[in-house]
Amino acid sequence: MPLWTPSSGTLRGTAPVETEARGPSPAEGGCRGRSPGRKLQPAIILSGPPVDPDSQAETEHETPELNVLLLGSVDGRHLLRTLARAALWPRRRFHFYVLENNLEAVARHILIFSLALEDPEKMGLQERSETFLEVWGNALLRPPVAAFVRAQAGRLAHLVPEPDRLAEQLPWLSLGALKFRERDALEAVFRFWAGGEKGPEAFPMSRLWDSRLRQYLGSRYDARHGVSDWDLHMKLHDRGARVIHTREFRRWRDTGVAFELRDSSAYHVPNRTLASGRLLSHRGERVAARGYWGDIATGPFVAFGIEADDETLLRTSNGQPVKTACEITEHNVAELFREMAAWGHPRAAEGDPEQVQGGAEGSSEPGQSSQKFPGIYPRERMTKGLKTDEESHLQASSVCLTLPVFPSPAAPAPEPFTVHFLSLDSAHTLHHKSCYMGQFQLLYVACGMVHLLSAELGACVAPGGRLIVELAQFLVDLRQEQLQAFSSRVGELAQAAGFAPQLGGKPSDTFARFYKAGDSAPGHEDPAVESGTPPPEVLAPPLEATDPPSEDRTQPLESGNPPSEPLKLTSESQASLLEASVPPTGSQAPKSENQTVPPETKYPIPDI
Repeated sequence: MPLWTPSSGTLRGTAPVETEARGPSPAEGGCRGRSPGRKLQPAIILSGPPVDPDSQAETEHETPELNVLLLGSVDGRHLLRTLARAALWPRRRFHFYVLENNLEAVARHILIFSLALEDPEKMGLQERSETFLEVWGNALLRPPVAAFVRAQAGRLAHLVPEPDRLAEQLPWLSLGALKFRERDALEAVFRFWAGGEKGPEAFPMSRLWDSRLRQYLGSRYDARHGVSDWDLHMKLHDRGARVIHTREFRRWRDTGVAFELRDSSAYHVPNRTLASGRLLSHRGERVAARGYWGDIATGPFVAFGIEADDETLLRTSNGQPVKTACEITEHNVAELFREMAAWGHPRAAEGDPEQVQGGAEGSSEPGQSSQKFPGIYPRERMTKGLKTDEESHLQASSVCLTLPVFPSPAAPAPEPFTVHFLSLDSAHTLHHKSCYMGQFQLLYVACGMVHLLSAELGACVAPGGRLIVELAQFLVDLRQEQLQAFSSRVGELAQAAGFAPQLGGKPSDTFARFYKAGDSAPGHEDPAVESGTPPPEVLAPPLEATDPPSEDRTQPLESGNPPSEPLKLTSESQASLLEASVPPTGSQAPKSENQTVPPETKYPIPDI
């Protein structure tokens, strides 16, 4: 099969560029999201075990920590949702440990967080929200958004190789666990995004998308509109995504543009953040190639577009939803970024309730240094419109760590958080390091990473800790019996890893919840995972990621790194992120594959 060489933008052979874009089918693991090659499920709030407010220390060094390990989360939507709702829980210092199987997913994490934490004076809320939606969910971008991606990628490419400057400008980011060759490859990814290879021909997204669609549909390509209508009405609607409108779903299937916020003619610049590298067989040789291996079956709508705290968005008229999934997504993302503003821009001095509620009007007390992430929104505003657990169970595609809500006399500034990126091949070796043994209060495993769930990985979870596994609810190529078989397999793997099903609460078809069995009696439980009554769950619907499969995936082509170890996932192992779960009463990418059997993997979660 002729291959396109990324360095020149031409093909090796005689076939057109799009013939290289053959990738995994959606059923085999393809995802949509905004990293290469994965399917996205609804976003959820990552909730760790509740903390008793009376046991919390007053000093900064004694603030309880919540350590979360995420395997295959791909695009950071669960982390953003968790941080956005942090004001509802007791003070915690968040440490997110993220393990992906490709560096494009790591780069997307960093890009999305840098966008979410952008200074409001430089980029307003609406502009930030629209930029996020286009970068995260569209195959084609408007020129202003593409210029923003190039500028941010160029900045990040200069920061990655300089740890001191990185720590100064991005204090929330930690790349210390990455190998030096992985950092070099990560820098290469950013340089490609920044436009080191000029012109659309360097990444012909429209042709690559059409090629993937032709390979996926085969003889059904000429009837693709009928196929998309069938998948939407007979599968996605039946599984809870009724707000997705026929026009928006068909437009995404045809062009890859999910969120058309301007005139359709404005979207013509390829979204390079969806690109990924793979190893393909060509004339008996293994050749590195860059292409699009993300989701082309489910779409990104389920991540933020099928559930909302504001019930008026979900009203129906004559049996039809009044709002579309795109409109609901715009609302949810705008609210998410509004709540995230406290983490990225100093608004008030810590410890003064009036200043916290008054925003930037207050000033710090004399002699009191302001923190990096000082202000938060008033608790009344954060809780407005939230549903109780009895009133609603959100199957969201983004996960939010949910913790119990305890009244507090003042709304203190949020604790700084840190996102640690782990080495790509470290899932099997974490238990060999004492610093990770019993370290995590919450473990999230994406459906494409379920095969990594083992007793060794379970040993890294603290007694009484939680496990959330995303299921394959929104994978349109899986039949009901396949979904049930996958759920059963997840239960078997979790039990073998030392976890027991978490009882209580409403059952979920999107996420499976477990808790650490064994020596998790209250007397031996870690203080950070004490039992308690958690607050209402806040979830966002699953979304298909665009992460490329990791089986025959290469590291970024410029780096020359060997491909990551292939993920051996079943076709039913595509799902979304973790949901917050309530502790038991007793005690919230890509995947690799070879060219011959290509699973579909599109962003988030790119394979997501």
